[in-house]
Amino acid sequence: MTINCKGQLVDLSSPKVMGILNVTPDSFYDGGNLTGGQQVLEQTEKMLMAGATFIDIGAYSSRPGADDVSEEQELQRIMPAVESLLRRFPDLLLSIDTFRGKVARECVQAGAAMVNDISAGLLDETMLPTVARLRVPYVMMHMRGNPRTMQGRTDYDNLIVDVLKYFSERIAETKALGMADVIIDPGFGFSKTLEQNYGLLSHLELFKNLGRPLLVGLSRKSMIYRLLDTDPQNALNGTTALNMAALLKGANILRVHDVKEAMECVKLAEQMKSEIFS
Repeated sequence: MTINCKGQLVDLSSPKVMGILNVTPDSFYDGGNLTGGQQVLEQTEKMLMAGATFIDIGAYSSRPGADDVSEEQELQRIMPAVESLLRRFPDLLLSIDTFRGKVARECVQAGAAMVNDISAGLLDETMLPTVARLRVPYVMMHMRGNPRTMQGRTDYDNLIVDVLKYFSERIAETKALGMADVIIDPGFGFSKTLEQNYGLLSHLELFKNLGRPLLVGLSRKSMIYRLLDTDPQNALNGTTALNMAALLKGANILRVHDVKEAMECVKLAEQMKSEIFS
């Protein structure tokens, strides 16, 4: 199972790690931490040295209830960072975390390698046609509504069936546009209660039936720290435990704040699988 990033075939049959790089003032865990260009470069280098294959940069916080940011503001935040990163790391496989087609287009034209869309093209009708023209890998996530309304939209007839149907429909849209490298993200923490998040994780292997690589983003989310009665800053141990569960259920990419610990999970999980099939 491979995806084509800037002419490089990335083999996802061995799980990869995507490091999170937020250039937002209000992200739930690290908002406001990266306030200057040098800090962005240093954090990226740290994640690459720890083993990250991809770096996912976002300039629009998607935490529940986050303030809206205009397209112009998002571009003003993200473009200087994208340009600086690709000057410093020209071979970087940079993913752009946005639901806006224009932001995706300008970042890919500047050298980004992938688009990561929390809305699967449903918040901007230009997104799918734009990505199809750009011919880059596309991550589509499951969410209902938008970051300001999603937590009120957790009513499902059957969570697993409904999310699988959502992806089947969205994948059909990408096929019609000739998009080749499509990755699915079940959207932990988006339009789901705490209990629904764990139900989704416990049935994660069913999403492999869609025939697409599977990205999982659990890092320091409320489904971990609320259950453990702590906070995002103290949720690394819980994150590591659930990352291992996701890998054993077929995750191809872990999207994380803490790359070193995620890479250790990958190494351990791969060893377990090799013993099972030896």
